[in-house]
Amino acid sequence: MSLQQAKPPLPSDDKRWKLVNATMRRNGYADHALIETLHSVQDAFGFLDEGSLRFVAAALDLPLSKVFGVATFYHLFTLKPKGRHACVVCTGTACYIKGAGGLVERLQERYDINPGETTEDNRLSLLTARCVGACGLAPAIVIDGDVLGKLDSESLIAKLEELT
Repeated sequence: MSLQQAKPPLPSDDKRWKLVNATMRRNGYADHALIETLHSVQDAFGFLDEGSLRFVAAALDLPLSKVFGVATFYHLFTLKPKGRHACVVCTGTACYIKGAGGLVERLQERYDINPGETTEDNRLSLLTARCVGACGLAPAIVIDGDVLGKLDSESLIAKLEELT
C-alpha cells in the first residue's frame, strides 16, 4: 500500500493555474508528465519562473533539480519573459558568411542586449538560431514569425524601429 502525497495548493487564484493542474491531473500527477506540464505552464504564462518550477516539482513529486534540468535542457522553454516582439537572427553557415554576425553585433549595440535577452522595456527579444531553413535569403532574420532576408544592419534596425 503506497501513501498518496498531498498535492500542493495552486500558487495563486489565477485561472491559468487550473489549466496547468488539469494537465497534471489528466496524467495522474506522474513524473512522465513533466514536459507536458512545463509546456502547459509556458503556454499559460509565457515563460517558466522559479515559482512555477517549484510548484511543478512539488505537484509531480520530483526534485527541483530535475525540473530545472529539463526546463534548461530544451531550447523551447524559456525562464525569462519574452518581449512584445521577437527578432531571431539565423547564425547558420550561409547566414554567418553573409553577415549574420555583424547583424547580431549591431543589434547588441543598438538595443543593449545579448542574444537570449529582452530589452528592459520588454519590447524586443533578441534570439539566434542555428538554422531557419532559408539559406537562399542569407542572412535570414525572423521577426515575429515573418522570415526576412538579405537585410543589412540599418534596414533591419529600421524594420524593428517600426515595430517598437
